[in-house]
Amino acid sequence: MAVIDQVRGPADWRADQLAAAGHWQLVLGDAQRAEVRAAVAAVEATGGSPDGLSQADFPLPTFGPRLDRLAAEVTGGCGVGLVRGLPVAGLTARGCELLALGVAAHVGRLVGQGPDGAVLRHVRDRGADPDRPTTRSYEHRRGIGYHADPTDVVALLCVRPARSGGLSTVVSSVAVHNEIVRTRPDLARVLYEPWWYDRRTGDGPDSFAQRPVYARVGGRLTAHYGPDYIRSAQRGAHVPPLTPAQREAMDVLDRLHEDPRFVLGMDLRVGDMQFLANDVVVHARTAYEDHPEPERRRDLIRLWLDTGRD
Repeated sequence: MAVIDQVRGPADWRADQLAAAGHWQLVLGDAQRAEVRAAVAAVEATGGSPDGLSQADFPLPTFGPRLDRLAAEVTGGCGVGLVRGLPVAGLTARGCELLALGVAAHVGRLVGQGPDGAVLRHVRDRGADPDRPTTRSYEHRRGIGYHADPTDVVALLCVRPARSGGLSTVVSSVAVHNEIVRTRPDLARVLYEPWWYDRRTGDGPDSFAQRPVYARVGGRLTAHYGPDYIRSAQRGAHVPPLTPAQREAMDVLDRLHEDPRFVLGMDLRVGDMQFLANDVVVHARTAYEDHPEPERRRDLIRLWLDTGRD
């Protein structure tokens, strides 16, 4: 393989740089919150299908243009966007779902999640065993390692936070890539080779697929990493054991993903909606403890979006 170069651009950031910048955050005012509430009420009144929500179904006259600029930052800038102050309080459960779907429709096209193709998932502790190979990360309260979801953008709306924990943390895949290229070019080459991943769709061969951790698409870096899904792929009868070089590369990646230079924490509160570009950002979640009352337990709404990027 030819010499691997570092990648420059707005997605190459360190935690202190992004924390000091405000261009990736959007705080709603009273008038914009009223727009959102009106859009939710209009969709509820018509009984429209959430799966088919579009920008036209969810008009946001003054909030919409600001959201468009934030979406451009997510897809072509730093890869991170955060909306604060969405009017979740007082909405029904269905109203919260419609809010998430309607706001997300201004960022990208909804994509089905998982084997059943549902466009919306609630991230809640269902008591699922996180050590079971086919358990999904949104079904338990244990911490989740750094990973990228398999769509252009992942969005999370916080309906209720946990009693404690559940901190969302994000890292620039580009910055970590550049650090590995600079310090361990031998492992950078390994990360550009095919790796086996577990889709967790069952036990058959179609549950396993190969792709590199790092790739270049039109000169742009795209990263795809999920240590839990790489390790669980070892259950596949036809999947070869990880090589020593692959294991070392994962150790280095995992260490850098926990390096304070790169880690930006986001303590998502009620009404916060996070958008992340999966090709240039990895994200994780710390373990959490929940409230005993069911109506107070942690609930985030997760959406996957296609933005039409090549």
